[in-house]
Amino acid sequence: MHIGIVGGIGPAATDHYYRGLIAAAAEKGFTLELTMVHAEAPTLIKNQAAGDAAAQAAVFLRLAERLQAAGADVTVITSIAGHFCIEDLKRISPLPVIDMIEEVDRDLEQRSLERVGVLGTRMAMETGLYGRIRAARLLAPAGDELDAVHDAYAAMAAAGKVTPDQREVFLAASRRLIEEQGAEAIMLGGTDLALVFDGTDYGFDIIDCARIHVEAIARRAAGSPL
Repeated sequence: MHIGIVGGIGPAATDHYYRGLIAAAAEKGFTLELTMVHAEAPTLIKNQAAGDAAAQAAVFLRLAERLQAAGADVTVITSIAGHFCIEDLKRISPLPVIDMIEEVDRDLEQRSLERVGVLGTRMAMETGLYGRIRAARLLAPAGDELDAVHDAYAAMAAAGKVTPDQREVFLAASRRLIEEQGAEAIMLGGTDLALVFDGTDYGFDIIDCARIHVEAIARRAAGSPL
């Protein structure tokens, strides 16, 4: 299967997906066939802040058409922020879209978790990943901390690297979600959070949305049903 990847939003997230798919292909024994196109992070951020799902879906449509012309069989958005318009995109895309949020919801159902803290952009946190997670209750940071997490995430995603101060913002928010709101795990509701939660054991369970998505793409590429 020829995978069409929409990357660039942000660069670290794209690299995370690329490396993950290379590793999955080696592990599962399939040949990785992949074409990548670039979407602009500032455009996505502007459209998400305005709540303009149709405008962002139109951007992704043009890229999906380019991927189709290159021979791709499916398309993938390598950004949780980009999934705010995924339902709009799925209605108009010339290619099937492997939907991250559907895969994450399925994973949460299998884990039987009830309360999960979420980090990411303001919209992803406030809406509980755009109102599409049903298997568990998603808890967001409160008050000024929500703004601090959003600002730290946006800066990190644009730069493709995390600073010590940004890391502490995410870790402090995670600890409060667990200790004060009763979260059983922390969901990485922004793809670039892989820069922070890079396998280090911080003493709490992690729900890595990007990893779940990569595994779903790899299963499809290896010929297994989603």
